[in-house]
Amino acid sequence: MRVGVVRFPGTNCDWDVHQMIENASHQAVWLWHQDRFDSRSVDAIVIPGGFSYGDYLRCGALASRSAVMKSVSEFAERGGPVLGICNGFQILCESGLLPGALLRNEKVKFIDDWVGLEVAHANPYFAKDFTEHKKFRLPIAHGEGRYFALDDELKKIQDQGQIWLTYTQNPNGSVRDIAGLMNQKKNVVGMMPHPERATQSWMGGTDGGLFV
Repeated sequence: MRVGVVRFPGTNCDWDVHQMIENASHQAVWLWHQDRFDSRSVDAIVIPGGFSYGDYLRCGALASRSAVMKSVSEFAERGGPVLGICNGFQILCESGLLPGALLRNEKVKFIDDWVGLEVAHANPYFAKDFTEHKKFRLPIAHGEGRYFALDDELKKIQDQGQIWLTYTQNPNGSVRDIAGLMNQKKNVVGMMPHPERATQSWMGGTDGGLFV
């Protein structure tokens, strides 16, 4: 499987994601922010974390308007699986590919820690072996990871089973403890935790290696 890894100025988790994909016996290919690409040239897409465009304006706002995201949107519209990690999650929300927004953490501090997570609804594309209610641990590293949606939108998200992952102990004030989210078709997903930082035992855990 060919998995596209999107790179923006300020992306800093791209090589880790590349290695996670290669470790899962897939082929990782780079997708640069200035370029459009054939949406049929890859089988899946991952948008890594970091500080795209230096996090000017809102996190992910400038990246969401880049040329590559037009192709990512086309890929998603035809049902292609897309995963956004941390800043990638923010970019997907800013692009309108996922509902809601990621706001400043509740205590207005950057959090770098390991957190407990639980699968609310399984996803058929990413971490597909993780069944509902499975619990595991992954690291987080963000200053704007508090998921927010208006009440009407949040009810729709819940009713349609779009909540993917939840925190067992909420670190940032996200509504409904949301750590990961899916679109209605379940092919576009975003998560604040970093699976690429938990793929080997020496990293502190291996659950992240099961996400691609």
